Amino acid sequence: MVSTQLSQPARLDQLAICLLGGPYVIQAGKRIAVPEGSKKLLVFVALHEGRVDRRHAAGTLWPYVSDDRASGNLRSALWRLKGAGIVVLEADKVFIELRDETSIDIYALRDWAGRVIGGTAQITDLALPAWNLEALDLLPGWYDDWVIFERERLRQRLLHGLEALCRQLIHLERYAEAVEVAMDAVDIDPLRESAQRALVEAHLAEGNIVEARRIYKAYVSMVAQELGVLPGARIRSLIERTEPVRVRSAEAYQR
Repeated sequence: MVSTQLSQPARLDQLAICLLGGPYVIQAGKRIAVPEGSKKLLVFVALHEGRVDRRHAAGTLWPYVSDDRASGNLRSALWRLKGAGIVVLEADKVFIELRDETSIDIYALRDWAGRVIGGTAQITDLALPAWNLEALDLLPGWYDDWVIFERERLRQRLLHGLEALCRQLIHLERYAEAVEVAMDAVDIDPLRESAQRALVEAHLAEGNIVEARRIYKAYVSMVAQELGVLPGARIRSLIERTEPVRVRSAEAYQR
C-alpha cells in the first residue's frame, strides 16, 4: 500500500479495491482475497472507470476462445466473486460496474498527484507520505497489454506528482522533506532526469552545494554508462552556477 492516507478507505464499512500490493478487497473492515479466476475481471473493471461492456470485457480477457466460451468464463468469474462474499460488482445483460460506494486505491493516488501537479493541494497532501515503493508497481507479473498501459500511466502520474511535491516543499522551505520526496522519485526511476533535477534543486535550496554536485556527478556517470548520453541543459545549468571560484590561497578568505 502507498500510505495510510492514500490506500485505506475513509470509513471502516466502506468497500475498497486495492490494486497496489493486491488485488484484494476490503469489505466490512476485513481484507478478503479475490479468487484467482476472478482477479482479472475485477481489475479490468476497476481500471476502466468502474463500468465495462460485458462483451468487451469477455473478448479482452479471453481473446483466444470462442465468444460463447468467453461469455461462460465471465459468468464463472462473477459467480466466484459472489461465492467469496465479495459484493463490489453489479452486472446486468449489458454492463458490469462497480457499486457506487466502492473506492479504489489507485484512484486516490491519481487524484492526489493531480492536486499536487495542478497546484490545488491541501495541507494534508503536502505531508510526507509513508511510501512503500515496492507496492507502487501496479500488478507486477501481469503482462496483459491493458495492464502494462495502466501501470506506466500510473507510474508517470506518480513521478510527476512527486516532482511537483518536491518543488512545493522547497517553496515552503521544508527542505528535508523535499529531499526525501525527490529521493523517492529517483528510487522509482534513477535514469529520470527531471527526478534527479528535483533532487539537485532541493539540495541547492538547502545550501548543500557539495551534495548537489555529488548527486550530479553520479548521474553523469550513470547515464553515460547506461545510455551513452550527457545530461540535459537544464540540470547542467544548475550545477554550472555552483562552479567554484579559484583563489590564490586560503588567505584570500581572511582579508
